[in-house]
Amino acid sequence: MRGARVATGPALDHLSRLTDERGLFEHALHADPRPEHGYCLDDVGRALVVVCREPATNQDVPRLASNYLDFTLSAVQGDGSCHNRMSVDGQWRDTPAFGDWWGRAIWGLGVAAVRAPTLAMRARALRGFRTAARGRSPHPRSMVFAALGAAELLLSQPGESSARHLLRDAVTAIGSAGTDPMWPWPQARLTYANGSLVEALLLAGAALPDPSALTRGLRLAQFLLDTETLDGHLSVTPVGGRGPGDPKPAFDQQPIEVAALADAFARAYSLTGEDKWRDAVRMAWAWFDGDNDSATPMFDPATGGGFDGLERDGNNLNQGAESTLAALSTAQHAHRLGLIG
Repeated sequence: MRGARVATGPALDHLSRLTDERGLFEHALHADPRPEHGYCLDDVGRALVVVCREPATNQDVPRLASNYLDFTLSAVQGDGSCHNRMSVDGQWRDTPAFGDWWGRAIWGLGVAAVRAPTLAMRARALRGFRTAARGRSPHPRSMVFAALGAAELLLSQPGESSARHLLRDAVTAIGSAGTDPMWPWPQARLTYANGSLVEALLLAGAALPDPSALTRGLRLAQFLLDTETLDGHLSVTPVGGRGPGDPKPAFDQQPIEVAALADAFARAYSLTGEDKWRDAVRMAWAWFDGDNDSATPMFDPATGGGFDGLERDGNNLNQGAESTLAALSTAQHAHRLGLIG
């Protein structure tokens, strides 16, 4: 593989640098946090997922998980809606709503309710999940993110009705398959975090259970693997999206796309045991390790940060929260599957 090398999983050092006593800074200038841009629930919800997946032996986990859980719970309102943006002085700067940040909050709370490092944190996360799950988003992708948390909780607690109802509604929100057999995707174009839609279907298939959702999820996982691969490496959907016949490669490519694919492929492997999905997770980490369209590493082992975007001639050297979390999440899957040390 071009640019690939043996690697070990990243530590949480850079994530810790981006985190203060209040939350997770959204942006960085190279490896330096930019507090003036504040915090967002979009990132904190993802961070809650990542740290709760970490082994309990990691000494950073309890502190970071507590920080991110507190932030997430403070964003959730009684009707289920959520704030997203907070300034560095601790003031919310937006009106609560049901955008992607709501879905990612539910994702984080669902995972934390099952995997947070203490029983007290799990109980708080479950209460927050039940409150946030009162709402519904008009946006299918927001519902997809919420489905990931609902399914994680439902797999652990099959009697959790709030998770079951939300997951069923999310499957409905995803919509039916495309009519073109060469383009089975439910939308005319791939947009962002496409792997999350696939993982939501796979999880619905396992957690409800819904055999048709599982079958469809596996079909779309194969579609993404075929569509997002070029010359043996991942060549993911750029920021402008991708439709039938669009040329590859295309830029800028965002690390979140690769992380969402890794989530989907790892889930497919756990449900089927088929080696092709394990190999697909290997390709996802290899993308961060330099086996990509620009032969450029997208993870900085010196800092533990992920670079913000893959460009035609290299990478964006800033190491913001979203990209760092994408690298960490992908490395977690690769490590768990024995692909890296």
